[in-house]
Amino acid sequence: MLVLAIETTCDETAAAVITGELEVRSSVVASQDKLHERFGGVVPEIAARAHVERILPVVDDALRRAGIGAADLDAIAVANTPGLAGSLLIGLTAAKTLSAALQIPLVAVNHLHAHIYACRIDSRQDVFPCVGLVVSGGHTSLYQCLSPLEFQQLGGTIDDAAGEAFDKVANMLGLSYPGGPAISRVAEKGERDAYALPRSFLKDDSRLDFSFSGLKTAVRYELVGPGKPDFRQLELSEKKVADLAASFQEAVVDCLVEKSILALRKTGLGTFCVGGGVAANQRLRERLAEAMQALDVTLHLAPLKLCTDNAVMGALAVERLRAGLVEDLDLDIYPGLVRQ
Repeated sequence: MLVLAIETTCDETAAAVITGELEVRSSVVASQDKLHERFGGVVPEIAARAHVERILPVVDDALRRAGIGAADLDAIAVANTPGLAGSLLIGLTAAKTLSAALQIPLVAVNHLHAHIYACRIDSRQDVFPCVGLVVSGGHTSLYQCLSPLEFQQLGGTIDDAAGEAFDKVANMLGLSYPGGPAISRVAEKGERDAYALPRSFLKDDSRLDFSFSGLKTAVRYELVGPGKPDFRQLELSEKKVADLAASFQEAVVDCLVEKSILALRKTGLGTFCVGGGVAANQRLRERLAEAMQALDVTLHLAPLKLCTDNAVMGALAVERLRAGLVEDLDLDIYPGLVRQ
């Protein structure tokens, strides 16, 4: 079995060819970081237009690297939820066209579930049932994953995602985009307890939700207070930037780790899987490893190359194909996050 997976949920145009045994035959990702850098975040219209330009070359490159032609494919997989509406439409249109032209099955993939499935691909072993954490630029969600096809959301962010907060705080501190890697680098030189920043819901054992808006605002107030300042005009010392970056990062990590521990205790599960762009953060990976070892929980962290958006994780489609879960050509996009 050969499956072509397409990923265009946000600002990466990606395609991969995967076998039924989860062997990755090819993976191609076209990043848009340079297009969005001057805005300090993803601009949906720019992202959609870039997908239009890149989708066919990316798919063609994925097939070429896999050493096959389109006629050799057995199915087309595409992430159709959640994500930016314009971006999702480009990928879905391409997938539908290939499915119809080649007369092969079309398989829908949930982008967030696929981030967890990246752990299954990397480990080469069954990781289910597990508690799954997706932490990225657009989403911060906890799931009880009973199987590759049974995900129940336990909680999520009620405002900003962790990755979005990283981008916005990096912008305030005059750091580069994307903000996650930039803050992580600078934080290595800072003091994690230099600033007493808030950790929303940390002591609330009744819920598994996150909130990073207040944390982002607290960093702003440490810099300038209320109003509409031009952050580019701030003259910040290297120490202040490093200390704020380290304190902010530690606050985010505290929330992610503690809520993950709570989710494991509430579900009684002994396996924990983590995916998404922010899962590449070294401090988070260190803290999770320490916490899971103390709990005697098996930890699976998506490898760095599968943390940021990619099409390889669309191999989740193999599970859906085997279960007979294929789609008609009237398949639509679902940009918003619906609790399941």
